[in-house]
Amino acid sequence: MTPVRSAAPPASPALAWSLAWAHLRRRRTQNVLTILGIAVGVMALIAALSLTNGFTRALVDATLRASPHLSLNAFTPTARDPEMERAIRADPRVAAFTPFLADKGLLTRPAGQGNRAGVDFATLFGVMPEASQVLQLPAEEGRLLATLRPGEVLLGSALARSIGGFTGDELRLLNSGQRRTTLQVKGLFTTGNYLIDSAYAFTSLGTLQQLQGGENITGYQLRLTNPDLAPAVGNELTRIRAYTPLPWQSLYGTLLDQLALQKRVIGFVVFLIVIVAAFGIANVLTLAVFEKTQEIAILRAIGATRSLITRIFLFEGLALGLGGLLVGNLLGLGISLYFTVRPFQIPGDLYFITSLPVEVRWTDLLAVNAVGLLTTLLAALIPARRAAGIEPARIIR
Repeated sequence: MTPVRSAAPPASPALAWSLAWAHLRRRRTQNVLTILGIAVGVMALIAALSLTNGFTRALVDATLRASPHLSLNAFTPTARDPEMERAIRADPRVAAFTPFLADKGLLTRPAGQGNRAGVDFATLFGVMPEASQVLQLPAEEGRLLATLRPGEVLLGSALARSIGGFTGDELRLLNSGQRRTTLQVKGLFTTGNYLIDSAYAFTSLGTLQQLQGGENITGYQLRLTNPDLAPAVGNELTRIRAYTPLPWQSLYGTLLDQLALQKRVIGFVVFLIVIVAAFGIANVLTLAVFEKTQEIAILRAIGATRSLITRIFLFEGLALGLGGLLVGNLLGLGISLYFTVRPFQIPGDLYFITSLPVEVRWTDLLAVNAVGLLTTLLAALIPARRAAGIEPARIIR
């Protein structure tokens, strides 16, 4: 007589999902805490990356407001070069350019009635009106730059505070060649980058040339249609000319490298929170395996395959992980939106910029969710394999 065997349950994804959902409904408090743990980690990761992106973008934007995308510096100070200027004008990637003369000097505001003298070092740029198109200062400050007359100077706002010299005041300049002149403050500019606002000053090209006793220039400052093209444009324009290209990426290369390293370090440290939360999933599922050992053994006895048991617990981990990712994304985007509306104010003399905006990048969101999902699935795999390895004969006996 042939023995009758029990019909094995169909090893379909629908059955695995239904059994996983039944398990999850019985441990609601544990599941909610696990989801919140993952959500907090994802939220912190999204917020940290977005704030880091915003910090980097704000610092670069603030820097480029008073710095050209590309400087072409002559090997030695020389007169204006018509052939170079024709090449610059002919390049479609160049949006604007101006010749410039750079110098360093000591600016002094004489003591007045009730005011003590002010003094500070500054980097001076002698420029032409076209500089207002090369730099990206606000409209009013750009107008002041474009209308600089001989003997006038435009000061960075932090430099003006250091010297105590404001619009209409007269300053004395001692340049690097030990020559002196008097400048009248036409106005102030603010970029948001404290290093620039505390060190830069602009005057007319003729003023610095007269002070140095010649008509030489340091080179040319360019604004490009795409700042990322600065290295390529610089190399092409100087390939056969006696100029050295100085793209903004090289000028601030160390800063950019530090910012990139900072983002990687912050991302890694905060990602550890996600890993800790993933251990919560492993904990919950391991407890579930112990609690459901007999039920798993019965399922195995009636024909459930190891694959089906593995899928049940993987689906449980997937559900918890997706729930945590969903809540974490909502919380992370909510925090980013809050700081977008109300940027975090920081002291510019310590962090170079005065406010911390937020920039959410979809690439970061995709990376965070992909890594978070992979981590939770790996955390669920250990208890899932343990459950699949249960021997029904030993448990039922």
